[in-house]
Amino acid sequence: MRRVKDANHLDGLFPVWRHHPFLTNSDLPTVDADITHRKHAIVETVFADLIDGPLAHIPSGRFPANCAWVICAAIAHNLLRAAGTVCDGNHAVARGATLRRDLVNVPARFARPAGKPVLHLPAHWPWQKPWNILWSRVIGSASGPPQPA
Repeated sequence: MRRVKDANHLDGLFPVWRHHPFLTNSDLPTVDADITHRKHAIVETVFADLIDGPLAHIPSGRFPANCAWVICAAIAHNLLRAAGTVCDGNHAVARGATLRRDLVNVPARFARPAGKPVLHLPAHWPWQKPWNILWSRVIGSASGPPQPA
């Protein structure tokens, strides 16, 4: 049984605790077993992100094609995680579907007036600030991120 103070309650006369029971068949002490279970939960979250994303569409029953697909899925997952971490604190812990919705699926128009590429972002896009932070930290151009249309 792991006991954690509830952060939602202010310090009062009686502290409020949240209890998290876990069952295990290992011989480890409680603290070590809790650490092991937490690491396992992190791995399961990564697997869930991959299964909900790119691994949901493994292309064929051919082993070499699936190997290449899994390698590309791992690269895309790592790049997505890095983008979320660079972006801001909220996206650093977000699920893969949230990162794809907020940072990858950008509702923008791409134009080339006079041969120079211009990206037109929507005016009231809710994820404009994190996307601009990501743009300026990754691209780092002197002109700055694209302005809303």
